[in-house]
Amino acid sequence: MALFGNAHAIDPAQASQDYARLLGHGEQVHAAYLLIRDTILFTDRRLILVDKQGITGKKTEYHSIPYRSITHFAVETAGTFDLDAELKIWLSGSQMPITKTFTKGVDIYEVQAILTQFVAR
Repeated sequence: MALFGNAHAIDPAQASQDYARLLGHGEQVHAAYLLIRDTILFTDRRLILVDKQGITGKKTEYHSIPYRSITHFAVETAGTFDLDAELKIWLSGSQMPITKTFTKGVDIYEVQAILTQFVAR
């Protein structure tokens, strides 16, 4: 699953309110990123991918990925000519990574640190 576009950080408190129906009792959003119409939520329990579909974006698919199913991940920093950074996440049982593209305004090292915090548990 590869989603294309550029992500930027959004307020975790606002994301918690916007997606409260997706969160379990006591689950907290630690970081959130908006990817054109889609959203990536890093909670204390899982990674949530919100995939808006169709022209209107009214149809939405929610992917819940427990951190324990992430086998490894990679970050690619922005370069001189390629201004976007990438995050790739591999899940157990899948050969193709989930790929997310972030604008230069997002600290990809921060994204990596968030993932490391939860995956390494």
